[in-house]
Amino acid sequence: MVFEVHHLEGFDWDNRSFSRDIRIEVDEKGYSGTFSYEGLRIQTEIYPTVEEVLADATRRLYKKGFRDLRSRVNLREDRYLAEREPWVDYANPE
Repeated sequence: MVFEVHHLEGFDWDNRSFSRDIRIEVDEKGYSGTFSYEGLRIQTEIYPTVEEVLADATRRLYKKGFRDLRSRVNLREDRYLAEREPWVDYANPE
């Protein structure tokens, strides 16, 4: 079941800006996330919090050459939240 949809944006491996959703699913084991971009598909591990899912997804994207990533929740269960929630920035790895 999809619990939340987060808007994720930044720059890809070719320095192009991108904007895609990451779907956060929930089940009895916890939360996991799915992200797709130009043939790349990332499926996170299962975590007890949404924040850990997003941290895992952004870590994986940084390893693929993405940078300057940030996200914000757009949809939580059946509530549309876009532009009401703050952005969360994910620091570029050193």
